[in-house]
Amino acid sequence: MINRNPWPRGAALLVLFASMLGVSSHQLLAQAQEAGQAAPPASSQTPPASPQTQPATPQTKSANDPGATPSTPDPASQTPKNDRLFYALPNYLTVEKVASLPPLTTTQKFKLVAEGTFDPIELVFIAAQSGIYQANNTEPTLGQGFRGYAKRYGLTLADDTVENFMVGAIFASGLRQDPRYFQLGRGKFLHRAGYAALRVLITRSDAGKNQFNFSEILGSATAAGISNTYHPGPWTMRTSLPIWGEQVGWDAVGYEMKEFWPDIHRYLQRRMHKN
Repeated sequence: MINRNPWPRGAALLVLFASMLGVSSHQLLAQAQEAGQAAPPASSQTPPASPQTQPATPQTKSANDPGATPSTPDPASQTPKNDRLFYALPNYLTVEKVASLPPLTTTQKFKLVAEGTFDPIELVFIAAQSGIYQANNTEPTLGQGFRGYAKRYGLTLADDTVENFMVGAIFASGLRQDPRYFQLGRGKFLHRAGYAALRVLITRSDAGKNQFNFSEILGSATAAGISNTYHPGPWTMRTSLPIWGEQVGWDAVGYEMKEFWPDIHRYLQRRMHKN
């Protein structure tokens, strides 16, 4: 998301992060309680069938057998799962523990970007960020009061929409690059953190090969330039460069969250079930 004042977005992220941790704790506790209530007593469980009574499992032909039917991947396994970051932020474009997947079509890229951009939680986050802009009187010509807040909300939503579609849909489709984040999920912390940070410069093509991330660099630069056409000016190339660099930096932070959120998720689950 394009940001013309660096601290409001950071403050909004911190507030949302703290609130999500509180919500996630309550959700995990409720899930653990429901699981304990749903489990039947050990004495009432049906004993497993003896080996003699179990039906025989048909032998599966191997891929090398002449009569074997080629297996097709399950479509459901290829559909991106919205494993929400901190149980709230939309996360449609993250792939966990999978080395490769079939490429997304242009329609799928636009659809996934739209689902993440217009997710209700994302709209709430934009509302909070707009409120911080209002309190900080960012772009004073917008004024104060409800009208000033409405203008800031509209501009922030427009910035978010333009940047997301430029990077994840338009440039990714035109350059045939994969907008998904493929989690590394192994190795030491610094190695994984460096891998995530470099995704703003290195991405995958639709063919699965590593490439320079033109979609990120050119898409965010284009979005920063477009934002100058509807934000109160005057804006020049010089004022656009910090916006562009900040956007790339925030996208790098997003990749870090996508890399380590599954680990945080599993840790929270283990801790809650243990308690």
